[in-house]
Amino acid sequence: MKIYTKTGDKGSTSLFGGTRVKKHHLRIESYGTVDELNSYIGLIRDQEIDTLSNNALIKIQNELFTLGAMLATPPEKETLKNGKKRLNIPKIENSSIEFLENEIDRMNETLPQMTHFILPGGHTTVSFCHIARCICRRAERISVALHEEENISEDILTYLNRLSDYLFVLARKLSNSLQINEVKWIPKKL
Repeated sequence: MKIYTKTGDKGSTSLFGGTRVKKHHLRIESYGTVDELNSYIGLIRDQEIDTLSNNALIKIQNELFTLGAMLATPPEKETLKNGKKRLNIPKIENSSIEFLENEIDRMNETLPQMTHFILPGGHTTVSFCHIARCICRRAERISVALHEEENISEDILTYLNRLSDYLFVLARKLSNSLQINEVKWIPKKL
């Protein structure tokens, strides 16, 4: 597999199925942001975290590759002329979303009740979770904009929304495990 093809040198690229689009197209922005998110999740995994969280993040990284492939495939290219599906991979669906919800619930069971917004930070690993959460929210916003222009699976939108919640709760769990005090945001009165 050759790394450079020179086909994108003039600012366009191919979607899955061969359609050429500008590199600033919403589809490229959406799956490019998902790729950025996936890289930050890898950075979280590179930290000293518990095995259960590490394994969950590996599963999430795999699902983000699937999600990226779904975003890279325009609806008109999903099916080949012979009627077979172009993407011969599992799709992001309700079971992927339920996995995130179950992980959120499991982590929340061990955490103190949240009474205020929390300022990101306190430890590098926790900060990486918050950065990943913010990138996830951006991926969600771009995907929503794409969905308004072209049809994409609503499971993608739900998954990204739930994943940002997961990353927030993971940051709280890691703060708790590392015995880092969460700094509450308490607005000062004017």
